[in-house]
Amino acid sequence: MIKMRFERLSARYAGLRVAVVGDVCLDRYLEIDPAREETSLETGLPVHNVVRVRDQLGGAGNVVANLAALGIGHIDLVGYCGDDGEGYQVRRALSHLSVVCTDSFPCVPDRRTFTYCKPIVLEEQGPRERSRLDIKNDTPTPSWLSQCLAASVAKLGDCVDAIIALEQTDRAETGVLTHAVRAELGAVARRRPTMPILADSRRSLRDFPRLNFKMNGAELTSLMGVKDVSSSRVLRSVVAEWAQSQGRSTFVTLSGSGIIAADPDGTSYHAPALPPRGRIDVVGAGDSVTANVAAALAAGGATAEACHIAMAAASHTIHQIGTTGVASVEDISALL
Repeated sequence: MIKMRFERLSARYAGLRVAVVGDVCLDRYLEIDPAREETSLETGLPVHNVVRVRDQLGGAGNVVANLAALGIGHIDLVGYCGDDGEGYQVRRALSHLSVVCTDSFPCVPDRRTFTYCKPIVLEEQGPRERSRLDIKNDTPTPSWLSQCLAASVAKLGDCVDAIIALEQTDRAETGVLTHAVRAELGAVARRRPTMPILADSRRSLRDFPRLNFKMNGAELTSLMGVKDVSSSRVLRSVVAEWAQSQGRSTFVTLSGSGIIAADPDGTSYHAPALPPRGRIDVVGAGDSVTANVAAALAAGGATAEACHIAMAAASHTIHQIGTTGVASVEDISALL
């Protein structure tokens, strides 16, 4: 039954317009051949020879890539990148996605492009990730940029079928979802109370307006001040309580235990995760969940349906090893 519903919902995706507001990252994979390891003559330290560099969209960029893979007809991206080599690669990757509009995605000279640099050792049993090297902005987002981004949200708020807001930064006010942008998202939510506006924050959702929150179990316990959510019954009750207080559907991912969601009337749902089919890599799974929940809701799907679809998407994504994965309609349909 869910597969038939997914086919009907996904048939509407080409007619949808979705805005993604958030921190676009560059996921830079450095593939290392251990057989070519050397010792530096100057320092005596090991030299790890990179045989291939793969640049992929991460963070809000990976949400965009997932939406494009689903066949969403028009995607508006609100964010920024730095005027640097990493920013060039981000814009290059975005240019390959013909459905993405980057009119609200400026290249900013005095900001760095958020980058996750991931050394990957190529081993017989599969790629193994080593310690990551990150490039971030630790200073506040300039006021002029924050206001420009907020103005873009205000303009798009009345034109789109759904909004996804993703905060990848660890420090408040250093990325795209500044106070001004969050306030504008809240204004859009009040104007359009039935439109899905899915918010996810690595930092915290505590200072976000009333939107459709998507978080994990640890983030829920921190937000609600609940110490023990080991019981499924208790967890569903907590999620339902939060959804009622927000007046919007709420989604909580539980890793291998699936996802729990609740509607504003207090009705809760649980969609189990699909069993692993071999080695897994969880990078990008959350982005696949976010994109699929938003797309399904925008197409008219129910909360429970969106959860089951998202679990199938996540299952496909986690079986893509050593990469920031996405899931297409065909990939998801095969698992429903």
